Amino acid sequence: MSRHHEPIRFSEDRSAQIVADSFVDTPDPRLRRVLTSLVDHLHAFAKEVDLSQAELDAAIEFLTRTGQACTDVRQEFVLLSDVLGLSMLVDAIENRSPVGATSSTVLGPFHMVDSPPRELGDSIALAPGGEPTLVTGQVLSVDGSELPGALIDVWQADEKGFYDVQVPDEVPERNLRGLFTCDEHGRFVFRTILPAPYPIPDDGPVGDLLAATRRHPYRPAHIHFIAGAEHHAPVTTHIFVAGSPYLDSDTVFGVKDDLVLDFPLVEDGELAERYDLDKPFRHAHVEIRLRKAT
Repeated sequence: MSRHHEPIRFSEDRSAQIVADSFVDTPDPRLRRVLTSLVDHLHAFAKEVDLSQAELDAAIEFLTRTGQACTDVRQEFVLLSDVLGLSMLVDAIENRSPVGATSSTVLGPFHMVDSPPRELGDSIALAPGGEPTLVTGQVLSVDGSELPGALIDVWQADEKGFYDVQVPDEVPERNLRGLFTCDEHGRFVFRTILPAPYPIPDDGPVGDLLAATRRHPYRPAHIHFIAGAEHHAPVTTHIFVAGSPYLDSDTVFGVKDDLVLDFPLVEDGELAERYDLDKPFRHAHVEIRLRKAT
């Protein structure tokens, strides 16, 4: 039974407290805390800016359109969270890693299908075009010990800046995606193409917000990684292509200095022969260090 005994009478001065009191019987203490804090900040915001009815109506209409823009291959609310910096903030809170661990960053809106298992050395590029690229690397514990059998999930945009789910009629399914099992030393290798910078989908409500604030929608060139190993916490991260446009103005705030890597053009005959690559090709070496699970 509710512990409310006095009639609820709304007032501007006590608005947040009055609404917070309505949560007093919420059985989940975490939910009660989150809702109470949300109402407190939301009401303080409305009072600080003297929010008008027309502005509230516009905000509700914007959020309604954001939901309506979501599909099986597009998550507009993730885009909204990303461009407001909320995704990166929650990621930073959730992943306060020890010194030496690989930095995490946002998952992004395009990890919406399972990556197909592939063998080490396979190409994830199933369509013609793009600049041939070899990615080698190793997964280690934060103390430097090797992690045999670690898993690496990778996905990326193509040379035009599109993910497979954006152009399903133009590229094979699961193009530029792969799930790899590292060798006995935690090493991995795969062939791909050099990714391009690209705009996040900006033909919906989030694009309208960016246009209204005169912000561009672009992300620098990158490859997504999720790395995991037994007894270690997984990390969701990127590697960014050094020299790419937009490294200093990523629209989702995802760039961290330790994640920017060189992709030099190389003439390595041994690697070219081993992985059936034409010379020259791009080559990046990635080291991912995982923190121990708690």
